[in-house]
Amino acid sequence: MKRLKVCKLTTLHYRRLRGDMIETYKIVYGKYNPLVAPTMNKLCLYLTRGNDERLKKSHVKYDLIKYFFHNRCG
Repeated sequence: MKRLKVCKLTTLHYRRLRGDMIETYKIVYGKYNPLVAPTMNKLCLYLTRGNDERLKKSHVKYDLIKYFFHNRCG
């Protein structure tokens, strides 16, 4: 932690989270070619008010799949 403060860097967790948010934004709003980019399923739940751009998060059984990009961001 001292080295990060001296070099004025952020933690790996924060950088990974920020990168995932940026990539999710690019995928959802069509900044990438849709044939190449992974699909992000939107949640079709209109019972409550809120954000229309909510993403569906799948429930998985194994930890390996839990940490894939589409499950981290969903």
